[in-house]
Amino acid sequence: MLLVAIWIGTLAAGIGSVWIAAALSFGALARYTQHMLSLAAGALLATAFLHLLPEAFESQAGAHDLFLTLLVGLVFFFLLDKAELWHHGHEHHHEVAAAAPHHHAHEHPQSHAHAHGHAPAHDPAHAHAHKPGSWAVLTGDSVHCFGDGILIASAFMADLRLGVIASLAVLAHEVPHHMGDLVVLRGGSGNRRMALVKVSLAGAVTALGGTLGYFLVERLQDYLPYFLAVASSSFIYVALADLIPQLQKRLSARETIAQIAWLGAGIGLVTLVSGLAHGH
Repeated sequence: MLLVAIWIGTLAAGIGSVWIAAALSFGALARYTQHMLSLAAGALLATAFLHLLPEAFESQAGAHDLFLTLLVGLVFFFLLDKAELWHHGHEHHHEVAAAAPHHHAHEHPQSHAHAHGHAPAHDPAHAHAHKPGSWAVLTGDSVHCFGDGILIASAFMADLRLGVIASLAVLAHEVPHHMGDLVVLRGGSGNRRMALVKVSLAGAVTALGGTLGYFLVERLQDYLPYFLAVASSSFIYVALADLIPQLQKRLSARETIAQIAWLGAGIGLVTLVSGLAHGH
């Protein structure tokens, strides 16, 4: 029964986030993107500080070891982010170099536009330049989703309701990430439906990670608090390093109030679910 719950949670987080991202990227909900970022940041921080970490510290594990795990996790995700940025920069450099001969026949502004997705679909140089980057995005996304699945399984093993909260938090924080993936893949193929299918398949890898996490965590119950600490470090890093910096813009008073309200709504939503969970 628990394994079924993990499958449902991981598939909802992995594939559900892709479909929400598609609605935001391609549909009429695009104007609510900033609100989604605020909501996700609040939900992630609340999940880490009000649920995952307290659950870890209620165990027999030492506080020093848990804080060390949290620190190592934060540094790890920072380095992972750096590696991804370097990889994308490296890919972009090669794309520009490959498109350089094509640029000589045009003025610079026009050729720059051709190199970034406005070239005709039959342009072989354009198609070749985008394929490697698209597959790199899918590979990286699959690995990331696999890790999310393990973290969700860890939360479910600690408490069923905590697993639900963790699944919702992963869903929320994956939406902005998948929006970027969909833009990259659509730019490479020009096919919106194919981009959606590919990213959805990558998101489904979350269930594979959840299945492995179920058997791994069940055999290593003593390490459950450390899995929760790693999950917390992931959520904290994403919220503070990825989401909140996107919200640090000069806004009007009304927009600032709305931003804070959505951030508080994310925290309040998680707190409400927690209260209902502990009430049973």
